[in-house]
Amino acid sequence: MSSAHQLSQPSLDAHRIASEEEALAVARTLAADFEPGASRRDIERSLPHEEMDRLSASGLLGITVPAEYGGIDVSNAVLAEVTAILSEADSSIGQIPQNHFYILEALRHDGSEKQKEFYFARALAGDRFGNALSEVGTKTVGHYSTRIVPDGAGYRISGRKFYSTGVLFAHWVAIFALDPNDKLTMSFAPREAEGIEIVDDWDGFGQRTTGSGTTVLREVYVPADAVVPHHKGFERPGTIGSVGQIIHAGIDLGIARAAFRETLDYVRQKARPWTDSGVERAADDPLTIAKVGQLAIRIEAAEALVERAGRKVDQAQVSLTAESAVEASLSVAAAKVLTTEIAIEATNTLFELAGTSATKRGLNLERYWRNARTHTLHDPVRWKYHVVGNFHLNGIAPPRSGAL
Repeated sequence: MSSAHQLSQPSLDAHRIASEEEALAVARTLAADFEPGASRRDIERSLPHEEMDRLSASGLLGITVPAEYGGIDVSNAVLAEVTAILSEADSSIGQIPQNHFYILEALRHDGSEKQKEFYFARALAGDRFGNALSEVGTKTVGHYSTRIVPDGAGYRISGRKFYSTGVLFAHWVAIFALDPNDKLTMSFAPREAEGIEIVDDWDGFGQRTTGSGTTVLREVYVPADAVVPHHKGFERPGTIGSVGQIIHAGIDLGIARAAFRETLDYVRQKARPWTDSGVERAADDPLTIAKVGQLAIRIEAAEALVERAGRKVDQAQVSLTAESAVEASLSVAAAKVLTTEIAIEATNTLFELAGTSATKRGLNLERYWRNARTHTLHDPVRWKYHVVGNFHLNGIAPPRSGAL
Protein backbone atom coordinates (compact mmCIF):
# COMPACT_ATOMS: atom_id res chain seq x y z
CA MET A 1 0.00 0.00 0.00
CA SER A 2 1.00 3.63 -0.30
CA SER A 3 3.40 5.16 2.20
CA ALA A 4 0.71 7.61 3.26
CA HIS A 5 -1.35 4.72 4.61
CA GLN A 6 1.53 2.79 6.06
CA LEU A 7 2.61 5.76 8.15
CA SER A 8 -0.85 5.99 9.70
CA GLN A 9 -1.15 2.44 10.95
CA PRO A 10 -2.13 2.30 14.63
CA SER A 11 0.20 0.15 16.71
CA LEU A 12 -2.35 -2.50 17.66
CA ASP A 13 -1.73 -6.18 18.29
CA ALA A 14 -5.03 -7.92 18.91
CA HIS A 15 -5.53 -11.41 20.24
CA ARG A 16 -6.00 -14.00 17.48
CA ILE A 17 -9.23 -15.90 17.97
CA ALA A 18 -8.84 -19.50 16.82
CA SER A 19 -12.40 -20.85 16.60
CA GLU A 20 -16.07 -19.94 16.52
CA GLU A 21 -16.47 -21.31 20.03
CA GLU A 22 -13.73 -19.00 21.25
CA ALA A 23 -15.34 -16.03 19.49
CA LEU A 24 -18.60 -16.65 21.34
CA ALA A 25 -16.79 -17.10 24.65
CA VAL A 26 -14.84 -13.87 24.18
CA ALA A 27 -18.06 -12.02 23.33
CA ARG A 28 -19.73 -13.31 26.50
CA THR A 29 -16.78 -12.24 28.64
CA LEU A 30 -16.79 -8.74 27.18
CA ALA A 31 -20.56 -8.49 27.49
CA ALA A 32 -20.42 -9.35 31.18
CA ASP A 33 -17.97 -6.49 31.68
CA PHE A 34 -19.81 -4.00 29.46
CA GLU A 35 -23.34 -4.49 30.81
CA PRO A 36 -22.96 -2.93 34.30
CA GLY A 37 -22.02 0.46 32.85
CA ALA A 38 -24.51 0.52 29.99
CA SER A 39 -27.22 2.51 31.75
CA ARG A 40 -24.77 5.10 33.05
CA ARG A 41 -23.22 5.53 29.61
CA ASP A 42 -26.69 6.04 28.14
CA ILE A 43 -27.78 8.59 30.75
CA GLU A 44 -24.54 10.59 30.59
CA ARG A 45 -23.99 9.94 26.88
CA SER A 46 -20.52 8.76 27.82
CA LEU A 47 -18.90 7.33 24.71
CA PRO A 48 -17.42 3.83 25.15
CA HIS A 49 -13.83 4.53 24.10
CA GLU A 50 -12.30 2.15 26.64
CA GLU A 51 -14.80 -0.55 25.78
CA MET A 52 -14.03 -0.22 22.08
CA ASP A 53 -10.32 -0.56 22.80
CA ARG A 54 -11.06 -3.77 24.66
CA LEU A 55 -13.17 -4.96 21.73
CA SER A 56 -10.25 -4.28 19.39
CA ALA A 57 -7.79 -6.10 21.63
CA SER A 58 -10.13 -9.10 21.97
CA GLY A 59 -9.73 -10.09 18.33
CA LEU A 60 -13.47 -10.07 17.60
CA LEU A 61 -13.09 -7.41 14.92
CA GLY A 62 -11.09 -9.84 12.79
CA ILE A 63 -13.35 -12.90 12.95
CA THR A 64 -14.80 -12.44 9.44
CA VAL A 65 -11.41 -12.21 7.72
CA PRO A 66 -11.13 -15.05 5.18
CA ALA A 67 -8.84 -17.94 6.04
CA GLU A 68 -6.53 -17.21 3.10
CA TYR A 69 -5.75 -13.85 4.70
CA GLY A 70 -5.13 -15.23 8.18
CA GLY A 71 -8.63 -15.15 9.66
CA ILE A 72 -11.11 -17.83 10.68
CA ASP A 73 -14.02 -16.59 8.49
CA VAL A 74 -16.73 -17.37 11.04
CA SER A 75 -20.20 -18.41 10.03
CA ASN A 76 -22.58 -15.50 9.64
CA ALA A 77 -24.79 -17.20 12.20
CA VAL A 78 -21.93 -16.86 14.68
CA LEU A 79 -21.31 -13.26 13.62
CA ALA A 80 -24.96 -12.45 14.31
CA GLU A 81 -24.84 -14.21 17.68
CA VAL A 82 -21.66 -12.37 18.70
CA THR A 83 -23.49 -9.15 17.81
CA ALA A 84 -26.56 -10.20 19.81
CA ILE A 85 -24.44 -11.05 22.85
CA LEU A 86 -22.75 -7.64 22.81
CA SER A 87 -26.04 -5.85 22.08
CA GLU A 88 -27.81 -7.51 24.99
CA ALA A 89 -25.17 -5.94 27.22
CA ASP A 90 -25.09 -2.56 25.45
CA SER A 91 -26.79 -2.16 22.09
CA SER A 92 -24.72 0.90 21.20
CA ILE A 93 -21.53 -1.15 21.51
CA GLY A 94 -23.22 -3.93 19.54
CA GLN A 95 -24.04 -1.55 16.70
CA ILE A 96 -20.69 0.23 16.42
CA PRO A 97 -18.89 -2.65 14.60
CA GLN A 98 -21.78 -3.25 12.16
CA ASN A 99 -20.28 -0.99 9.53
CA HIS A 100 -16.84 -2.42 10.25
CA PHE A 101 -18.02 -5.89 9.20
CA TYR A 102 -20.02 -4.51 6.25
CA ILE A 103 -16.87 -2.78 5.01
CA LEU A 104 -14.83 -5.97 5.33
CA GLU A 105 -17.45 -7.88 3.34
CA ALA A 106 -17.41 -5.20 0.64
CA LEU A 107 -13.62 -5.47 0.58
CA ARG A 108 -13.87 -9.25 0.21
CA HIS A 109 -16.15 -8.81 -2.81
CA ASP A 110 -14.41 -6.07 -4.75
CA GLY A 111 -11.04 -5.21 -3.24
CA SER A 112 -7.82 -5.95 -5.08
CA GLU A 113 -5.45 -8.57 -3.72
CA LYS A 114 -3.17 -5.90 -2.31
CA GLN A 115 -6.09 -4.13 -0.68
CA LYS A 116 -7.33 -7.36 0.88
CA GLU A 117 -3.88 -8.27 2.17
CA PHE A 118 -3.38 -4.85 3.73
CA TYR A 119 -6.80 -4.05 5.22
CA PHE A 120 -7.60 -7.58 6.38
CA ALA A 121 -4.27 -7.56 8.20
CA ARG A 122 -5.25 -4.29 9.87
CA ALA A 123 -8.58 -5.82 10.99
CA LEU A 124 -6.74 -8.79 12.46
CA ALA A 125 -4.47 -6.37 14.30
CA GLY A 126 -7.53 -4.74 15.88
CA ASP A 127 -8.04 -1.69 13.67
CA ARG A 128 -11.59 -0.36 13.56
CA PHE A 129 -13.27 0.69 10.31
CA GLY A 130 -16.01 3.33 10.46
CA ASN A 131 -18.35 4.45 7.73
CA ALA A 132 -19.02 7.71 5.95
CA LEU A 133 -22.01 6.61 3.88
CA SER A 134 -25.41 8.13 4.59
CA GLU A 135 -26.34 11.69 3.70
CA VAL A 136 -29.24 14.02 4.34
CA GLY A 137 -30.86 16.30 1.79
CA THR A 138 -30.63 13.84 -1.09
CA LYS A 139 -33.64 12.51 -3.00
CA THR A 140 -33.59 9.19 -1.14
CA VAL A 141 -31.28 7.45 1.33
CA GLY A 142 -29.77 5.64 -1.67
CA HIS A 143 -28.63 8.84 -3.38
CA TYR A 144 -25.31 10.57 -2.72
CA SER A 145 -23.85 14.00 -3.40
CA THR A 146 -20.32 13.27 -2.14
CA ARG A 147 -17.88 13.17 -5.06
CA ILE A 148 -14.49 11.62 -5.73
CA VAL A 149 -12.44 13.22 -8.51
CA PRO A 150 -8.98 12.43 -9.96
CA ASP A 151 -6.03 14.42 -8.64
CA GLY A 152 -2.64 13.36 -9.97
CA ALA A 153 -1.86 9.82 -8.91
CA GLY A 154 -4.81 9.75 -6.54
CA TYR A 155 -8.17 11.31 -5.82
CA ARG A 156 -9.86 14.03 -3.80
CA ILE A 157 -13.16 13.54 -1.98
CA SER A 158 -15.54 16.27 -0.86
CA GLY A 159 -18.91 16.00 0.79
CA ARG A 160 -20.83 15.77 4.04
CA LYS A 161 -22.04 12.57 5.70
CA PHE A 162 -24.63 11.97 8.38
CA TYR A 163 -25.29 8.88 10.58
CA SER A 164 -21.58 8.02 10.54
CA THR A 165 -22.01 5.21 13.04
CA GLY A 166 -18.82 4.34 14.87
CA VAL A 167 -16.63 6.80 13.01
CA LEU A 168 -15.64 8.56 16.23
CA PHE A 169 -13.94 5.34 17.32
CA ALA A 170 -12.47 4.42 13.94
CA HIS A 171 -8.87 4.09 12.85
CA TRP A 172 -10.00 4.06 9.23
CA VAL A 173 -12.89 5.89 7.59
CA ALA A 174 -14.52 4.14 4.63
CA ILE A 175 -15.82 6.99 2.49
CA PHE A 176 -18.54 6.27 -0.05
CA ALA A 177 -18.58 8.69 -2.98
CA LEU A 178 -19.66 8.90 -6.62
CA ASP A 179 -16.96 9.01 -9.25
CA PRO A 180 -17.20 11.16 -12.44
CA ASN A 181 -19.28 8.37 -14.03
CA ASP A 182 -21.71 8.34 -11.10
CA LYS A 183 -20.41 4.96 -9.93
CA LEU A 184 -20.27 4.39 -6.17
CA THR A 185 -16.81 3.94 -4.71
CA MET A 186 -15.51 3.06 -1.23
CA SER A 187 -12.23 4.71 -0.23
CA PHE A 188 -10.13 4.06 2.85
CA ALA A 189 -8.67 7.07 4.64
CA PRO A 190 -6.93 7.23 8.00
CA ARG A 191 -9.12 8.78 10.69
CA GLU A 192 -6.61 11.63 11.10
CA ALA A 193 -6.26 12.37 7.36
CA GLU A 194 -6.18 16.04 6.41
CA GLY A 195 -9.61 17.31 5.42
CA ILE A 196 -11.64 14.90 7.57
CA GLU A 197 -13.68 16.55 10.31
CA ILE A 198 -15.81 14.35 12.54
CA VAL A 199 -18.47 16.15 14.53
CA ASP A 200 -19.91 14.53 17.64
CA ASP A 201 -23.44 15.82 17.05
CA TRP A 202 -25.60 12.67 17.19
CA ASP A 203 -28.58 13.56 19.38
CA GLY A 204 -31.01 10.72 18.75
CA PHE A 205 -33.05 9.63 21.77
CA GLY A 206 -31.79 6.08 21.41
CA GLN A 207 -28.50 4.35 20.59
CA ARG A 208 -27.01 7.44 22.18
CA THR A 209 -23.39 6.30 22.38
CA THR A 210 -22.80 4.88 18.91
CA GLY A 211 -20.83 7.94 17.83
CA SER A 212 -23.16 8.40 14.85
CA GLY A 213 -22.21 11.98 14.11
CA THR A 214 -21.49 14.04 11.01
CA THR A 215 -18.39 13.56 8.87
CA VAL A 216 -17.26 16.54 6.83
CA LEU A 217 -14.91 15.83 3.91
CA ARG A 218 -12.96 18.73 2.49
CA GLU A 219 -10.74 17.77 -0.44
CA VAL A 220 -9.62 14.61 1.33
CA TYR A 221 -6.78 13.00 -0.62
CA VAL A 222 -6.77 9.23 -1.10
CA PRO A 223 -4.22 7.27 -3.14
CA ALA A 224 -5.52 5.22 -6.04
CA ASP A 225 -4.79 1.96 -4.23
CA ALA A 226 -7.18 2.95 -1.42
CA VAL A 227 -10.24 3.11 -3.70
CA VAL A 228 -12.58 0.12 -4.11
CA PRO A 229 -15.21 0.00 -6.92
CA HIS A 230 -18.09 -0.63 -4.51
CA HIS A 231 -20.72 -0.43 -7.26
CA LYS A 232 -19.47 -3.74 -8.69
CA GLY A 233 -20.71 -5.52 -5.60
CA PHE A 234 -24.30 -4.82 -6.70
CA GLU A 235 -23.87 -5.39 -10.40
CA ARG A 236 -23.66 -9.15 -9.83
CA PRO A 237 -24.95 -11.56 -7.18
CA GLY A 238 -23.35 -11.01 -3.80
CA THR A 239 -23.70 -11.12 -0.03
CA ILE A 240 -22.67 -7.58 0.97
CA GLY A 241 -26.21 -6.57 1.85
CA SER A 242 -27.18 -9.82 3.55
CA VAL A 243 -24.08 -9.74 5.77
CA GLY A 244 -24.79 -6.15 6.77
CA GLN A 245 -28.44 -6.90 7.46
CA ILE A 246 -27.95 -10.02 9.55
CA ILE A 247 -25.76 -7.99 11.88
CA HIS A 248 -28.60 -5.48 12.25
CA ALA A 249 -30.88 -8.41 13.08
CA GLY A 250 -28.41 -9.48 15.76
CA ILE A 251 -28.54 -6.02 17.33
CA ASP A 252 -32.33 -6.11 17.59
CA LEU A 253 -32.27 -9.65 18.91
CA GLY A 254 -29.87 -8.56 21.65
CA ILE A 255 -32.15 -5.67 22.64
CA ALA A 256 -35.12 -8.05 22.83
CA ARG A 257 -33.18 -10.43 25.07
CA ALA A 258 -32.15 -7.61 27.36
CA ALA A 259 -35.70 -6.31 27.70
CA PHE A 260 -36.99 -9.83 28.36
CA ARG A 261 -34.36 -10.33 31.06
CA GLU A 262 -35.35 -7.05 32.73
CA THR A 263 -39.02 -8.01 32.52
CA LEU A 264 -38.46 -11.30 34.32
CA ASP A 265 -36.42 -9.64 37.04
CA TYR A 266 -38.90 -6.82 37.63
CA VAL A 267 -41.99 -9.05 37.65
CA ARG A 268 -40.36 -11.49 40.07
CA GLN A 269 -38.91 -8.90 42.43
CA LYS A 270 -40.92 -5.67 42.27
CA ALA A 271 -44.18 -5.76 40.32
CA ARG A 272 -47.49 -6.03 42.15
CA PRO A 273 -50.31 -8.32 41.01
CA TRP A 274 -53.43 -6.69 39.54
CA THR A 275 -56.34 -6.29 41.94
CA ASP A 276 -58.60 -8.78 40.17
CA SER A 277 -55.95 -11.44 39.61
CA GLY A 278 -56.59 -13.22 42.90
CA VAL A 279 -52.89 -14.02 43.38
CA GLU A 280 -50.30 -12.86 45.89
CA ARG A 281 -47.38 -12.40 43.48
CA ALA A 282 -47.27 -10.74 40.07
CA ALA A 283 -45.28 -13.73 38.85
CA ASP A 284 -48.33 -15.93 39.57
CA ASP A 285 -50.75 -13.85 37.48
CA PRO A 286 -51.92 -16.21 34.70
CA LEU A 287 -52.19 -13.42 32.14
CA THR A 288 -48.67 -12.26 32.96
CA ILE A 289 -47.37 -15.82 32.72
CA ALA A 290 -49.00 -16.24 29.30
CA LYS A 291 -47.51 -12.99 28.03
CA VAL A 292 -44.05 -14.01 29.20
CA GLY A 293 -44.49 -17.33 27.43
CA GLN A 294 -45.50 -15.55 24.25
CA LEU A 295 -42.39 -13.38 24.36
CA ALA A 296 -40.13 -16.33 25.08
CA ILE A 297 -41.51 -18.25 22.11
CA ARG A 298 -41.13 -15.32 19.74
CA ILE A 299 -37.58 -14.66 20.86
CA GLU A 300 -36.82 -18.35 20.34
CA ALA A 301 -38.30 -18.13 16.85
CA ALA A 302 -36.25 -15.03 16.07
CA GLU A 303 -33.06 -16.74 17.26
CA ALA A 304 -33.78 -19.76 15.08
CA LEU A 305 -34.49 -17.64 12.02
CA VAL A 306 -31.34 -15.58 12.49
CA GLU A 307 -29.27 -18.76 12.74
CA ARG A 308 -30.92 -20.22 9.63
CA ALA A 309 -30.41 -17.00 7.71
CA GLY A 310 -26.76 -16.99 8.71
CA ARG A 311 -26.31 -20.46 7.26
CA LYS A 312 -27.98 -19.31 4.04
CA VAL A 313 -25.48 -16.46 3.79
CA ASP A 314 -22.66 -18.94 4.44
CA GLN A 315 -23.89 -21.10 1.56
CA ALA A 316 -24.02 -18.10 -0.76
CA GLN A 317 -20.49 -17.05 0.16
CA VAL A 318 -19.12 -20.56 -0.46
CA SER A 319 -21.08 -21.20 -3.65
CA LEU A 320 -22.21 -17.85 -5.00
CA THR A 321 -24.92 -17.97 -7.66
CA ALA A 322 -27.89 -15.76 -8.43
CA GLU A 323 -30.10 -18.33 -6.71
CA SER A 324 -28.02 -18.68 -3.54
CA ALA A 325 -27.70 -14.89 -3.20
CA VAL A 326 -31.47 -14.49 -3.51
CA GLU A 327 -32.08 -17.22 -0.92
CA ALA A 328 -29.71 -15.48 1.47
CA SER A 329 -31.36 -12.09 0.95
CA LEU A 330 -34.86 -13.45 1.47
CA SER A 331 -33.91 -15.39 4.59
CA VAL A 332 -32.08 -12.43 6.12
CA ALA A 333 -35.02 -10.15 5.28
CA ALA A 334 -37.32 -12.50 7.20
CA ALA A 335 -34.92 -12.54 10.15
CA LYS A 336 -34.70 -8.76 10.14
CA VAL A 337 -38.50 -8.43 10.14
CA LEU A 338 -38.91 -10.83 13.05
CA THR A 339 -36.12 -9.34 15.16
CA THR A 340 -37.43 -5.83 14.55
CA GLU A 341 -40.89 -6.79 15.70
CA ILE A 342 -39.78 -8.76 18.75
CA ALA A 343 -37.43 -5.96 19.86
CA ILE A 344 -40.28 -3.47 19.83
CA GLU A 345 -42.73 -5.93 21.40
CA ALA A 346 -40.34 -6.99 24.15
CA THR A 347 -39.44 -3.42 25.10
CA ASN A 348 -43.11 -2.43 25.20
CA THR A 349 -44.07 -5.48 27.22
CA LEU A 350 -41.43 -4.68 29.82
CA PHE A 351 -43.57 -1.74 30.96
CA GLU A 352 -46.90 -3.45 30.41
CA LEU A 353 -45.97 -6.19 32.89
CA ALA A 354 -43.74 -4.23 35.26
CA GLY A 355 -46.24 -1.43 35.79
CA THR A 356 -46.05 2.28 36.43
CA SER A 357 -43.18 2.11 38.91
CA ALA A 358 -40.92 0.85 36.12
CA THR A 359 -41.14 4.24 34.42
CA LYS A 360 -39.05 5.93 37.11
CA ARG A 361 -36.31 7.89 35.41
CA GLY A 362 -33.61 6.62 37.72
CA LEU A 363 -34.17 3.04 36.58
CA ASN A 364 -33.58 4.04 32.95
CA LEU A 365 -35.48 1.00 31.75
CA GLU A 366 -36.91 3.00 28.89
CA ARG A 367 -33.51 2.92 27.22
CA TYR A 368 -34.38 -0.49 25.83
CA TRP A 369 -37.43 0.89 24.05
CA ARG A 370 -35.53 4.00 22.90
CA ASN A 371 -32.72 1.85 21.54
CA ALA A 372 -35.08 -0.58 19.82
CA ARG A 373 -37.18 2.15 18.29
CA THR A 374 -34.13 4.07 17.07
CA HIS A 375 -32.20 1.14 15.65
CA THR A 376 -35.20 -0.47 13.93
CA LEU A 377 -35.64 2.71 11.88
CA HIS A 378 -32.43 1.84 10.03
CA ASP A 379 -34.45 0.56 7.07
CA PRO A 380 -38.21 -0.06 6.85
CA VAL A 381 -39.40 -3.62 7.41
CA ARG A 382 -42.54 -2.87 5.38
CA TRP A 383 -40.34 -3.05 2.29
CA LYS A 384 -38.92 -6.38 3.40
CA TYR A 385 -42.45 -7.77 3.51
CA HIS A 386 -42.88 -6.40 -0.01
CA VAL A 387 -39.65 -7.92 -1.29
CA VAL A 388 -40.47 -11.36 0.10
CA GLY A 389 -44.06 -11.22 -1.12
CA ASN A 390 -43.09 -9.99 -4.58
CA PHE A 391 -40.65 -12.87 -4.96
CA HIS A 392 -43.14 -15.55 -3.98
CA LEU A 393 -46.12 -14.06 -5.82
CA ASN A 394 -44.52 -12.61 -8.93
CA GLY A 395 -41.09 -14.22 -9.12
CA ILE A 396 -39.35 -10.86 -8.77
CA ALA A 397 -35.88 -11.22 -7.27
CA PRO A 398 -34.89 -8.82 -4.47
CA PRO A 399 -33.02 -5.72 -5.64
CA ARG A 400 -29.28 -5.84 -5.03
CA SER A 401 -28.54 -3.32 -2.32
CA GLY A 402 -26.95 -2.88 1.05
CA ALA A 403 -30.39 -3.18 2.64
CA LEU A 404 -31.02 -6.76 1.46
